[in-house]
Amino acid sequence: MTSCSKVSHGSAFYMLAIVAALLFSPRSIAQDFMCGNNELSRMGHVVEGHPERIAEMAQAKDELEAFTAHFQIAPARDGDQYVIPVVFHIIHNNGPENISDDQVRDGVLMMNQDFNQNNPDWADVQPEFLGIVANTGITFKLAQLDPDGNCTNGITRTQSTLTYQGDQDMKDLINWPRNRYLNIWVASSLGGAAGYSMYPSSVSGPWGDGTDGIAVLATYVGSIGTSSLSHSHTLSHEAGHWMNLKHCWGDSNDPGLASNCNIDDNVNDTPDTKGWTSCNLLGASCGSEKDNVENFMEYSYCSKMFTEGQKTRMVAALNSGTASRNNLWTSSNLALTGVNADPVICTVQFNSSTRTVCQGQSVQFTDMSYNGVTQWNWTFAGGSPATSTDADPFVTYDTPGLYDVSLTVGNGAQTQSAVQTQYVKVLPSTGMLLPFVEGFEALTSLPSDNWQVNDLNLDGTYAVSTDAAFSGSHSVRLHNTSSNGGRVDEFLSNTIDASLDPPLTMSFRYAFAKRLNSNNDALRIYLSMDCGESWSLRRTLLTDALVTAPNTSGSFVPNGPDQWALNDGITINAPFVVSNLRIKFKFDSGGGNDLWLDDININGASVGISEQVNANDGILSVWPNPAQDQLTIRANLDVSSPVTVDLVDLLGRSVRSIASENRPAGNNQWTVELGDIPAGMYLVRLQYSDAVRVVKLTKE
Repeated sequence: MTSCSKVSHGSAFYMLAIVAALLFSPRSIAQDFMCGNNELSRMGHVVEGHPERIAEMAQAKDELEAFTAHFQIAPARDGDQYVIPVVFHIIHNNGPENISDDQVRDGVLMMNQDFNQNNPDWADVQPEFLGIVANTGITFKLAQLDPDGNCTNGITRTQSTLTYQGDQDMKDLINWPRNRYLNIWVASSLGGAAGYSMYPSSVSGPWGDGTDGIAVLATYVGSIGTSSLSHSHTLSHEAGHWMNLKHCWGDSNDPGLASNCNIDDNVNDTPDTKGWTSCNLLGASCGSEKDNVENFMEYSYCSKMFTEGQKTRMVAALNSGTASRNNLWTSSNLALTGVNADPVICTVQFNSSTRTVCQGQSVQFTDMSYNGVTQWNWTFAGGSPATSTDADPFVTYDTPGLYDVSLTVGNGAQTQSAVQTQYVKVLPSTGMLLPFVEGFEALTSLPSDNWQVNDLNLDGTYAVSTDAAFSGSHSVRLHNTSSNGGRVDEFLSNTIDASLDPPLTMSFRYAFAKRLNSNNDALRIYLSMDCGESWSLRRTLLTDALVTAPNTSGSFVPNGPDQWALNDGITINAPFVVSNLRIKFKFDSGGGNDLWLDDININGASVGISEQVNANDGILSVWPNPAQDQLTIRANLDVSSPVTVDLVDLLGRSVRSIASENRPAGNNQWTVELGDIPAGMYLVRLQYSDAVRVVKLTKE
């Protein structure tokens, strides 16, 4: 049986009465809308093809009710305490539903306050019910050991578009044994509900293993982050259902109906009620006795309490073997899940506000280790300060390079350490000289001296490929064929000096194909004038503009220049005329095929490397090419002009200054010795008058 909590506003649906009766499925609402037929689908996978399970659920319900009735007349257990190990499974698509650890911990805090009469407003309960406000003795603790005995903080994170469905397929992504943990799945959407949970009797059989638990919207976890104080009792409500509590008006699908007065919630001290969607503290809907509107199992949004009778019913469920609830709080299971031991420091983890900065910029580091860390010792190679004992220090880097970061954490009883090599990349504040010409011919892998990648989904990203190219033999490929959409990948340049030659024009070649007509991918190009601290969108290629080839079901590889396109005319002018310009290509997957990039150029002309050679029109030529020991350079100038000739590498760094002098119009020639130049790809760059010419050179 499925039980839903308060529901976000949406359409109302109605469950078939016979199925509702067999599944004993109360639902929850937000104000005046209820969960409906979509809840049937959540249990459909259990009963589909197995109609006998409906009868088994009914039998399990009867047995649990009989156990509860016997438990209620047993000697009082007021001092008993029950600790429930909990795991939160955050199912997200890198959106706001990927809530913080702090918000999860706040959600557990709110539950524990509600179940232990520690919520700050419990004493404001209406006088008629103040004497039966219950301290249930039930405490929820985040697990410290996972099913394999590994250290955990009780929070898992799984990237999937199933966060928008919130159904059994989502739960199948990850679930831990329900006889050891209370599984709580956090999602972006639950088909209109804010949360739903399973009664013990509805998941009593082995078919309930991957279903049992609570599903809740990210906006209804705790009181901070994406949630709010008004949403903060939703998990307590759902945990009540999980421990066999009904709504205060019973099993009716519709709160607010007069007929609900004839339905019982099987709790002696909760008055009959029609059910409330507003906080009417004077409500007496089924006679002269006032309703317990402030009960956590109502929908009044002024919830403050469980009753003693509800406590007994929940504790009975925890002592029953139905759905293995009676194993969760045993000392052996608390040891297996690590919740009864002193905190154990897990593997040391940290992150940072960025991993790439320019000279003189700062990085904030954040310790992500968990389970009782109280001591921190950081070491920052190349940074200032070089060491720190703060939890989240700021560090400034003044010299370009790649730098290690190490962290040792302790909790007074133990320490653990970790080192991240080449964790911070510091770029020069004055970047690569223009022209910036990138054909990837000298690269074998990424990241490189010239480019970085940002794999936001940790599922593979841009890579150098020799399978296809527009010019030469190398390009960059983003494998997207296996993506169902939702992945985000970024391809970022290092700094480029764009301060000397405005205005500039950027161009690049790209190739892309859909898999299906419905694919919705996009490529966006950004520029940064502050070394990547902020980015400005300069061009967007949506799916139709991005496609260069027919739909391809397999992995797309462009089979010729006609399956490549040129994107040019991206003007670089103020305020981007800076010495530390950076470029970012951001790809948002919509389920399409692979993306290819080649011939990225910034030099005032919207052409790629191979086109620059042809565009010289005899102005600049070199021979032989490839060259070994000696190279001849000829410049056929149309005007007399100061001339600069340089040999530069593909990062724009000067390898040799060949000439810097005045030259007459006509043919001018230089001979260059190359014997001491390492083999590789280079550029011969000619600057004269207001023009730039570049030729690619191969040195053997």
